[in-house]
Amino acid sequence: MDRSKEDKPAAVPKAIRPGEVRARWAWTEPSVWTEQMLTALEQGVKGGKWYSLMDKVCRPQNLRRAFARVKANKGAPGVDHVTVEAFEQHLEANIEMLSRTLKDGTYRPQAIRRKWIEKAGKRNEYRPLGIPTIRDRVVQTALRQVIEPIFERDFAEHSYGFRPNRGCKDALRRVVNLLNAGYIYAVDADIRGYFDNIPWEPLMGRVREKVTDGRVLTLIETFLHQQILEDAKHWTPEKGSPQGAVISPLLANLYLDPLDHEMAEAGFEMIRYADDFVILCRSQEEAEAALARIRQWTEAAGLELHPEKTRLVNASERGGFDFLGYHFERGMRWPSKKSKQRLKDKIRAKTRRTHGHSLERKTIPEINRILKGWFEYFKHGHRATFRSLDGWIRMRLRSILRKRRGGRGRGRGSDHQRWPNAYFAERGLFSMQAAREAACQSSRR
Repeated sequence: MDRSKEDKPAAVPKAIRPGEVRARWAWTEPSVWTEQMLTALEQGVKGGKWYSLMDKVCRPQNLRRAFARVKANKGAPGVDHVTVEAFEQHLEANIEMLSRTLKDGTYRPQAIRRKWIEKAGKRNEYRPLGIPTIRDRVVQTALRQVIEPIFERDFAEHSYGFRPNRGCKDALRRVVNLLNAGYIYAVDADIRGYFDNIPWEPLMGRVREKVTDGRVLTLIETFLHQQILEDAKHWTPEKGSPQGAVISPLLANLYLDPLDHEMAEAGFEMIRYADDFVILCRSQEEAEAALARIRQWTEAAGLELHPEKTRLVNASERGGFDFLGYHFERGMRWPSKKSKQRLKDKIRAKTRRTHGHSLERKTIPEINRILKGWFEYFKHGHRATFRSLDGWIRMRLRSILRKRRGGRGRGRGSDHQRWPNAYFAERGLFSMQAAREAACQSSRR
C-alpha cells in the first residue's frame, strides 16, 4: 500500500565527512575557526548573532599568525617609527602585551600616519593613504581573522573586491560574459570619496546585526575613531574608514552589501569591486532605472554619487567605459589610459638617461619584472596595445644609449639601425607583443 506524504519518514540529513567543512573554508585561520565553529557558521548560530569573540581575537596564536601576514605584506612604519623588523625582534613580548591589553580592555590604537599618493594614471591628483603602526596592523589582522567569515558567509555573489578566493579577473570575466550576452548598456558609477565618507553609526549597526560581543564592537569603534597625523597636525575624523587600515576593506564591503542584495533582487547585473562597480543592462530604459535606484540607495545611506564620473554608456558605441584597469568598447577591451599612463610612469623611473646603470644587469631585469606583471593582467587586451608600448619602451632604452654616445634627445632616426629591436631581444628585454602572439598560438592549439 502506498503511503501518503505525511506517512513518509523524514529525510535523513546527509552526513558531513571529516574535513569537508574545512575544505570549503580553507582560507580561514585554523587557530580561530575550528571544524566545530565552521559547522556552526554554515548551519547558523542562534539568532544569527555571535556573542563571544574577543577571547579568539586576543589568543596568542591568532596574534602570531596575524603578525606573519603583516610581515608578508611589508609596508612602512607608523607614527611610532617601529618597523616590522624591530617588532619581530621582541615578537613574543609584543604578542604577550597585545594579548594582555586586549583581554583587560586597556589596548588603545595609536594615531594613523597619513600620506598622499598620486592617483593611478593621474598626475597632480592624489588620494590619502593611512598607515597604522605595526602593532595596530597586527591587532586589526587578528580581528579580521575572527570576524571576516561571519560576514563573508552572506556577502553577495557579484562582489569581488578584497574577498577570499576572488579577484579582479573574476569580476572582469563576468563583465565580458555579460557584454557578450547583450548587456551593452552600462551604468558607470562612482561613489565620491567612499572610504572617507562611510557613516559610522549605520556601519556599526550592520556590524551589530551579527556581532554582539561588546568588547569586539568597542575595538572596531576605536579603530574608526583613530586620530590622524598629517603634517605634524593631529585630528579625529567624524566618519569614514581609513584606506590602508587592515580592517577597512571588510567594513567597506559590509556597508555596501545591502546595495548588492537589493540590486540582485531587483534583477540588475551589478559587478562590484570594493567601491568600483558597473551595472550592465540590456536596454537604455533598464540602465536608467538601475541608476535611479543606485541614487536613491546611496542618498539614503549617507553617500553621494560623483556627478561628473557617473554616467550611462552604450558599450557598443564609441566611448565605452573603464573598469578595473580595462577599457571596454565596441566588443573589444584594452588597457585604459590610466593603466597605460601608470605603466609608463614606472618605466620612466627605471629608464632615466642619467642613471648610469648597466642595461643588461640592472635596467632590463628591473623593467622586465614590471612588464611581465603588467602583461599577465592585461594579456587579453587588444594586440595593438602591446606593439605600441614595446616600441615606446625600446625608444626609452635607445635614448639611454644615445646619451652615452654623447647624443641628445630621444632615440630616433639612425638609432633604430644602430640598436635594432633584435639588439634588445638578445639582451633579454621582455616583448609584450611576442608574449601576446605566443599566448594566442597556444590557445589556438
